[in-house]
Amino acid sequence: MNPGIQKVEALDAGHFVRVEWEDGSESRYPCVWLRDNCQCPHCFLRSARARRLVFEDLDVNIVVKEVALADRKKVSITWPDEHASEYEAEWLKKRCFSEEARAVMREDLFLPERQYWGSDLQLPKMPFEEVMYNDESAYKWLRTLKKVGIVLLTGAAARQGELVKLGHRIGFLRLTFYGPTWQVQDKADANNVAYTTGKLCFHTDYPVLQHPPGVQLLHCIKQTAAGGESEVVDGFNVSNKLKEQNPQAYQILSSTAVDYTDVGVDYCDFAVQNKQRIIDVDSRGQAVRINYNNATRDTVFDIPAEKVRPFYAALKEFNDLLNSTEHKFTYKLEPGDIVTFDNWRVLHGRQSYPSGSEVTRHLEGAYADWDVVMSRLRLLRKRVLNRD
Repeated sequence: MNPGIQKVEALDAGHFVRVEWEDGSESRYPCVWLRDNCQCPHCFLRSARARRLVFEDLDVNIVVKEVALADRKKVSITWPDEHASEYEAEWLKKRCFSEEARAVMREDLFLPERQYWGSDLQLPKMPFEEVMYNDESAYKWLRTLKKVGIVLLTGAAARQGELVKLGHRIGFLRLTFYGPTWQVQDKADANNVAYTTGKLCFHTDYPVLQHPPGVQLLHCIKQTAAGGESEVVDGFNVSNKLKEQNPQAYQILSSTAVDYTDVGVDYCDFAVQNKQRIIDVDSRGQAVRINYNNATRDTVFDIPAEKVRPFYAALKEFNDLLNSTEHKFTYKLEPGDIVTFDNWRVLHGRQSYPSGSEVTRHLEGAYADWDVVMSRLRLLRKRVLNRD
C-alpha cells in the first residue's frame, strides 16, 4: 500500500489535521494524538518501537502551528514550541480513525474471525513434523487454532517430551502448580479428578486462576482399548445459543461471580482461590472466555441466598446445551496424536474407562498463554505472507 496525499489542512482551530487522499477518501487526526505519536528520535526509540515522550510533557489541548505536505508522501507539522514532526502517508493511512480503517487494523492485529461448530465439526488435522519444521504449516496451525479453536496434530513420537518441543516452537509453555507439563493417568490418591478413570464432564481448565491458560495441549502416549473417548464443545457457539433462547440466563451467567478453589500439592503446594464469571463478555456483550469447571467450583458461593436458585437454573440450561448431541463432538486420541485447543473457548471432557493394575491410558498435558501464541502467529504471518 503506497497511498498518496492530495491535500492536508488544519481544522477546528488547529485541534485536528484533515488529510485528503488521492483515492478521494479523507482522514481526520486529533492533534493531541499526532503530537503524542511524533516519530522523531527525541520522541520515539525506533530500535525498540517504543515511545520516549514523557506523558507529563504532553499538552492535551495542543494545536498545530503549521502543517504542510511534502511530495504527497509525508505530512510535516510544526508545533507551538517549534518542535517538528513528520508522518509518512502509509503510516497515517493505516491509523485512520474511521470505523472501516479501525476494523481492518483489528483484523490485522488480532485475527478475530471465528468459525463456530457443533457435532458437525470437521476436526482440522496436520502432521506434527510439518508444524515443527515448516513455517507455512506452523502458520496454518495457529491460524486455524485461532479461528476454529481446535487442531489435531498427528505423528508425534509416543513418549514424553514432545510438548516441550512444541512449546519451543511457539515460544514457551505456561508453568502452573501442576508443573511445566503434567501426566494425565490413573493415580492413587489423585489430586485432580483428571487423574482418575472416571468420566470428566465438559469444563475449561484452571478457572481458579485469575488468568486461566489460553491454549491447552494434550499428547496421547498410551490409549486404553475400551472407553476414554474425548469430547469437545464450542463454548462460544453454545453461549450464543443460550443468549438467543434465554437472555436472562445469559445475563446471570455473564454477571455472577462464581467461587473456584484448588488446594493440594504437586509441582509445589498450593491453595488457590478465585472468582470468575461463567461467561466473560466484552463491552458489546459477546463471549470472550468461558470459565466453567464443575469439579473446582467451590462450596462457598458469595451471593445473596435468593439469587442462588436462579443461578443454578441458568447454569443447568447452559450445561444441557453443552451436552446436547447437536453441539458436542466425540473422537478418540491415538498414540502420537496431540490435540491443541482454545481453553477460553472449547470445553473438553472424557468418557470413563476401566481401571486396572497397570496404567492403560496416558496423556501428557501442557499449557500456553494466548499472548505467546498470538505473538508467534503474527511473526509467522509476517514471514509467510511477507507482511510489513
